[in-house]
Amino acid sequence: MKTLPAIAECAQAHIRSMSPYVPGLQPQEPGWIKLNTNENPYPPSPKVAEAILAEVDKLRLYPVPDARPLRKALAKFHGVDESNVIIGNGSDDTINMLMRVFCGATESAGWTLPSYSLYPTLIGIQNTTLLSVPFERNMELPIDAIAASGAQIFFLTSPNAPTGTAFSNESIAALLERYEGILVVDEAYADFAPENAVALLHKYPNLVITRTFSKSYSLAGLRVGYGLASAEIVSLMDRVRDSYNLDRLAQAGALAALLDQDYHRMTTAKILATRASTVAELRSRGWFVYDTHTNFVFTEPVNARGEKGPTVGKSLFDHLNKNKVLVRYFGSHPFTASFLRISIGNDAEMQALYAILDQWK
Repeated sequence: MKTLPAIAECAQAHIRSMSPYVPGLQPQEPGWIKLNTNENPYPPSPKVAEAILAEVDKLRLYPVPDARPLRKALAKFHGVDESNVIIGNGSDDTINMLMRVFCGATESAGWTLPSYSLYPTLIGIQNTTLLSVPFERNMELPIDAIAASGAQIFFLTSPNAPTGTAFSNESIAALLERYEGILVVDEAYADFAPENAVALLHKYPNLVITRTFSKSYSLAGLRVGYGLASAEIVSLMDRVRDSYNLDRLAQAGALAALLDQDYHRMTTAKILATRASTVAELRSRGWFVYDTHTNFVFTEPVNARGEKGPTVGKSLFDHLNKNKVLVRYFGSHPFTASFLRISIGNDAEMQALYAILDQWK
């Protein structure tokens, strides 16, 4: 009988050497205060449930392959042409499409550090060379370094995760004037910021903007995202898009959420108010907090002895976890190791957080 090779040996070598992306913990038991994955503390628009229920009897039918009704609505909402919009199974899917189009073993892709840690994973899947451009603590956009990186495609989160820092359209335009590759501005948190880069699309054909319904629209569980770009880039992405990448229920729910802007503005305003009070509370404790334009804060805690640093950050993370409060700690890099990222919950959740902070030594 023929001896078969080990299963792992059948896989591509670069896949065997990869580590998978690790998302934030999703506890299944009750009792946790969950402030670790930047989910919206409020439910989606009531119109979402109505729209989804209306589709249940049609589940025997395939969904619209290119989510055309949602594309049209988003084009109208953003003031662009329908040919400038592509829909994804979460914004991660749109990012993955861009990887398929622009990344291969002979190309390089760049990202800023710190940033969304999924980028290196997707770049690794394509066996593409990863180029990292570090931020300084002041979080100024490193235009010179990005422009000189030589990357085929570069990923910039604005507002940044995990710091919450936003980059002005002026600085992004200055980068686009010098950078010759595809610049992807990941605007997952744009609805919590005073400015976004959509107005730059008409001038810069190498700009791609990715968005998600997971954060401000409270639809993390449906997985709906989209990209805005030139018609040429969208056409290329459509060639590598999975045939039915967004199911019938997700299309209906996202469209209903988008059309209910009154509800969206109401819940976003509540989050912004709680965000402001959270920043004030943490700063009143003597903690450094980055100015944030997202639905989370990035803060450097100080203990009762006036100490700060990686050991202190990890100590508070463990204390919160012990008391069933989930936040994020990124201890693998010197920039982030002293900080915690805390999602903005509802007011009751934040008050409970403060009470547990008071117990920390």
